[in-house]
Amino acid sequence: MDNLFKAQVRFNGGNPNLFKVRVDVTLKDLKDQLNEINQGLNPGNTRRVEDLQYARPDYLQSEKLMLKNDDYVRNMFSRYYKEHMFPRIEMETTLMRSSEDILNSLILPYNYV
Repeated sequence: MDNLFKAQVRFNGGNPNLFKVRVDVTLKDLKDQLNEINQGLNPGNTRRVEDLQYARPDYLQSEKLMLKNDDYVRNMFSRYYKEHMFPRIEMETTLMRSSEDILNSLILPYNYV
């Protein structure tokens, strides 16, 4: 079994980006990797991955499941490995700015003391 999966991610509904991810990754590791990919594609972007879903393509409909913890991530890899010879996991993510970034970007009034 190959320990790398082909994956495709859409940041905030944008264009798909292809990358490879390890099978033994945790949800936090996966979000960190997606943050690095987003920052590589958009230098200076301070948004971070907030929500992460994966889509399971189907002939009749597309099923999307929210990845809530490490068990969901393991099940995602297990399911795709069993069902597809050449798996490509499709994910969608929501990028959000941290409250610190938002506060730091505010312009204070001229007379602010």
